[in-house]
Amino acid sequence: MTPGNNGASTPEDDDPFGYLYADGQANGAQPPSGGGYGYPSVNRVRPVGERQYGQQQTAQYGQQAVPPQQGAYGQPSAGYAAPESYSGGGGAPTGNRQEGIGGGRGRGPNTKGLLIGAVAVVAAVVIGITVVMVNGDSGDDNKADDGASTPPTVSQSASPSSSSSGDTEEEAELPTVDAKAMRLGGAAALASDIQGAEADGGIYVAMNQVGNSVTWSVDGIPEDGAYTLFAHYSAPGVDQSMTLTVNGKKFGQPLSMKNFAKAAEGDFAKGWTTTFAWPNLTKGTNTISLSCENGDKCNVLLDQFWLKKGQVEK
Repeated sequence: MTPGNNGASTPEDDDPFGYLYADGQANGAQPPSGGGYGYPSVNRVRPVGERQYGQQQTAQYGQQAVPPQQGAYGQPSAGYAAPESYSGGGGAPTGNRQEGIGGGRGRGPNTKGLLIGAVAVVAAVVIGITVVMVNGDSGDDNKADDGASTPPTVSQSASPSSSSSGDTEEEAELPTVDAKAMRLGGAAALASDIQGAEADGGIYVAMNQVGNSVTWSVDGIPEDGAYTLFAHYSAPGVDQSMTLTVNGKKFGQPLSMKNFAKAAEGDFAKGWTTTFAWPNLTKGTNTISLSCENGDKCNVLLDQFWLKKGQVEK
C-alpha cells in the first residue's frame, strides 16, 4: 500500500517530521523556519508571577541561549535563575544562588520582630499581675481605713474566757496583815524600837517566851487549794522554829525560822528575813496561828504575814 493524497489536512500535513520522508517531501512538507535541528519549539506554561523580572530567559531546545542582561538601577538582580535553568529539570541551578543569599537579597524569617512581640506579651502579663496585686492591697487598706470591723482571730477574744478569769484570780493579790492587826496571845506585846520591820510604823511582836502567840483571821480566800504563807521576822545568831496551826490543826512540821540573814547573835536590826510554809486553805475565811510551844525556839521578832496562791517560794 502506498500513501495517497486524500485532499487537504492529511496526516502528512500534521506530522512535524514529514519533511524527512520522501512522500512527505512529495506532498510539500517543509522544515520549520527558525533554524536548529528542526524540532518544534515547545512553549512551557508557568503560573503567573513565577517568573521574576530580569531573570535569564531559557532558550528553546536547539536555540542559542541569550546571556542575562544587567538589570536597571533599583531592579532585582538576575543572579537568581528561574526553574527552567536547572539542567535536567531537577539538578542544581546553573546560576549562582548563593549570590542572592550572600548579597543580602534573600529574606529569612523576621526573628527580630518575633522576639520584640514575645517581649511585649511578657511585659503586658507582668504589668497586669502588678496592677491586680496593687489593687488588691489598696482594697484591703481602704477597708481598714473605712473602719470595717474584722472578726476576732484565735488569739483575740471578744470576752474574757474562763481560763483568763482563772489567771486573774491567781494573779490577784491576796491579803497581807501587820502584827498590830493580829490577835495577840500570852505575854506577846507590840514594839517598834528595833529598826528594820516592814509593817506599818515599824511595829512588830516579840515571840520570845512559851505561851506567846499571834492569830490571823484571813478572809477572801478564792477557792480551796494549796497556798503559800510568808512570814517576815528577825532571828539573829541561832536558828529558831515555832508551831504553826491552820484552821485549828497543827501544820505537819514547825515553821522554820532560821538565821537566813547571817546576822550576829543579838543583832535583831540586821536579822530581818523571810520564811514560808505551804498550808492547804479553804474558800472563804481561814484562821492561821503562830505560837511558841514547849520545845520551840522562840527568840523571834514577827512583823508581817501574807499569802500567795499555789506552792511558791517567793
